[in-house]
Amino acid sequence: MGETGYAQGDVTVPPEPTEPPAPYEPARPTEPPAPPGGPAPGSPVPGSGAPRGPGAEPEPDPQVPPSASTGPAHPQVPPSGSAGPAHPQVPPSGSAGPAHPQVPPAGSAGSAHPRGAPSASAGPAHPQVPPAGSAGPAHPQVPPVGSVVPGYPPDPSVREVRDGLPQALPARPTGPGLPGEPGAGAAAPAAGPPAPGPASTTVGPTGPGRAAAHPDRPTVSHLGDRAPTYAAEPGALPAADPAALDDLTPDTVLEGARYGTYTLRAASLRGDSARYRGEARRDALLTARFGSGEDALVLVVLAGGDRAAPGAREAAADLCHTVAAAVGRSRERLADDIRAGRREALRSGLQRLTDRGYGRLRARAAELGLPEDACTAGLRGLLLPLDPRCANRVCFGAGPGGVFRLRAGAWQDLEPDPAPPAEPGTGTGAGGFRFRASVARPGDTLLLCSGGLAEPMREEAVLPAELAARWSQGEPPGLAAFLADTQLRLKGYADDRTAAAVWEA
Repeated sequence: MGETGYAQGDVTVPPEPTEPPAPYEPARPTEPPAPPGGPAPGSPVPGSGAPRGPGAEPEPDPQVPPSASTGPAHPQVPPSGSAGPAHPQVPPSGSAGPAHPQVPPAGSAGSAHPRGAPSASAGPAHPQVPPAGSAGPAHPQVPPVGSVVPGYPPDPSVREVRDGLPQALPARPTGPGLPGEPGAGAAAPAAGPPAPGPASTTVGPTGPGRAAAHPDRPTVSHLGDRAPTYAAEPGALPAADPAALDDLTPDTVLEGARYGTYTLRAASLRGDSARYRGEARRDALLTARFGSGEDALVLVVLAGGDRAAPGAREAAADLCHTVAAAVGRSRERLADDIRAGRREALRSGLQRLTDRGYGRLRARAAELGLPEDACTAGLRGLLLPLDPRCANRVCFGAGPGGVFRLRAGAWQDLEPDPAPPAEPGTGTGAGGFRFRASVARPGDTLLLCSGGLAEPMREEAVLPAELAARWSQGEPPGLAAFLADTQLRLKGYADDRTAAAVWEA
């Protein structure tokens, strides 16, 4: 049978024969077009010795009665296994067609015309249309698509076509063992139109005939009247060195955790400018947990390299690793000072750790023959105790970046003043050391960020207002939602962005 909605009634057309006999030539002055696979007009007929031209007298087909003869009462059926005619033989003009055409039942392999072959024989692939002016065959016309031949029940696998709309017929019972379907012998569902399924959702821009995107899916959007210059998604990949594949930096890094009363989210992503030019991300992000139990510490450290400085990516990554290693080695003393609230001890100890990291950068610059402040990066660090009874949060760093706090729906810049000058003999060549220790309150959100996000937070009021509206909803965002929030785009700000936020329950 054909596909649903395109079946030719209950008549099945048998396959094409393997050895077609001589095609039929009607007794007309003008020769009709040769059927597919038959000889061209004027070519010798199989079994004859001379070509047949337009004026030649047509020779009677051995299987077709002459014009004055009377056709058989029933069509001739070739023996079982023999090849039937390539096309059904139509009686010539003036001859009488078969008295009773035989129509095979639905599902059989008989011919769609009176001269059909049995189910085991091959028949025509398409019906033969008689030439213009000749008497048509005496057999009935092929029923229209979707109609039912009288005397034969409809095939349940065929969909009826009524008034141009498909109507579903009862489905056949399914076999046993199929989950969610009736077993063998189960009653078929009542006939009728199919039940409407769920409405489809089209992802992408809306318009006529298109559904809106899923409302729960995070999307990358921009703020302000004009869209940024660059595209919102990554473009070119950075060039890779086969001998230094460990130095490859992914476009985006996501991290998250939940301990006691707070939830941590962190992300570092390549800026629009670097994505467009195929440059690597210069910002670095590192999150680590040192220790176990209530004495453990969670460290988040991020660094943003200067776009114009050579080796900015390597400098940011090296600074994060150096500071994190130093914090891990001093974890027990730092955790004890945080629980006890020893602010001065924490300030002096973290400043020494930070100076050690910048000292390595100065040594690298000297090896490359560059000024001391050539290989540098802005640094921000956050220490979080795992003890649920301790609400002290410690921030430190140097150079470009920022620390902000969202409290009661309003943002507070915890580093409003310019960075203090670096003290002589210290390694914080990117700027003076910064330190902040505070007690978290329920509902607070603390945000650390590199310069790529700190600048628009201070210079564009629309960005902190949008983040305050998104982050004051109660529950902290998931990783995907946090990434979409931190990459809210603004025209004129295309640097890398790295941020870490802590939500207090």
